[in-house]
Amino acid sequence: MTDAIRPFRIEISDAALEDLRRRLAATRWPDPEPVDDWSQGIPLAYVQEVCAYWAEKYDWRAREAALNQHPQFVTTIDGLDIHFVHVRSPHEDARPLVLSHGWPGSIVEFQKVIGPLTDPTAHGGNAEDAFHVVCPSLPGYGFSGKPTQPGWGVQKIADTWSTLMQRLGYARYLAQGGDWGAMVTTCIGIQDPEHCAAIHLNMPIVPPDPATMGELTEAEKSALAGMQHYTDKDSGYSKEQSTRPQTVGYGLVDSPSGQAAWILEKFWSWMDCDGHPENVLTRDELLDNVMLYWLPATAASSARLYWESFNTPPMDTPKVPVGCSIFPKEIFRSSKRWAEKHFGSLLHWNELTRGGHFAAFEQPETFVKEVRTCFGSLRSL
Repeated sequence: MTDAIRPFRIEISDAALEDLRRRLAATRWPDPEPVDDWSQGIPLAYVQEVCAYWAEKYDWRAREAALNQHPQFVTTIDGLDIHFVHVRSPHEDARPLVLSHGWPGSIVEFQKVIGPLTDPTAHGGNAEDAFHVVCPSLPGYGFSGKPTQPGWGVQKIADTWSTLMQRLGYARYLAQGGDWGAMVTTCIGIQDPEHCAAIHLNMPIVPPDPATMGELTEAEKSALAGMQHYTDKDSGYSKEQSTRPQTVGYGLVDSPSGQAAWILEKFWSWMDCDGHPENVLTRDELLDNVMLYWLPATAASSARLYWESFNTPPMDTPKVPVGCSIFPKEIFRSSKRWAEKHFGSLLHWNELTRGGHFAAFEQPETFVKEVRTCFGSLRSL
């Protein structure tokens, strides 16, 4: 059957792990940066330290087992295998929720929130806060298939997620996302109001309202400064990935140190980490996420999403209620009045005091609370 749902487990061969260690040992390093900060990129000493740990102390088998604790599946939609985590809640009236990651993230981001979302009574919540959670890997990411034809932009992925949720038996569902996941989720709210009841975004893409430019709040000034910083200092990766994703793929698929550096620099830049990514996430957690790029060799295939969609973000107004959680170190931030102008009435709005781009990964308790609060009024779908 073409719509079959097939069980999946992450099972990496010993040969693949030995190849990783061999490549790490054979790394040809660049010369060190002539500055004493990260202004030229991720420092040589830190990358060497991480890669030495990766080769000698990182225990993939333990991490693999931890990732496999949640049921995983693959199903084929429009000719492409979609890998996803699917954890049903023990609570009868739980609501279906699809969580979407972005780049350079993965389903690893959601490992700490799946339990509280699916079984809230075991994590200090109430039964009515329960969700059936679905976490798909974006096409070309993780263990999903790699598209062999163009066209897999955020709009098509949104349609694919709708098909996935219905295939799982969820005629009505909720959707949440950040980064590319926010754009996919926004598209779901635009394209699938028949099945999606509401969406929650932790990086809403909202244009500044021209009518407010003469009376900007401090938060709006900060948001505009953040956009300018991204354009000036932080967006080189996106220019490369949105124009020449194949070119950048050669070095990253071939070099684990290069793949790690390419990803970890963004965790430093985009997390609320006080200057070092390991202030928020453990080295193992950071490498877990890197491994979901390295092992399936997805540097080029994941970058192609930028080629497909970076210059055409979904800017129509969703046809379903929208909730937003604004974390202070997010790349793109909105003000409530900009969001109201763009989305109409908001289901939920909150501006947090701590956290950045990888909200569920960085601040899992806050993320869970935001999702519960946002969808709290939607007890029946």
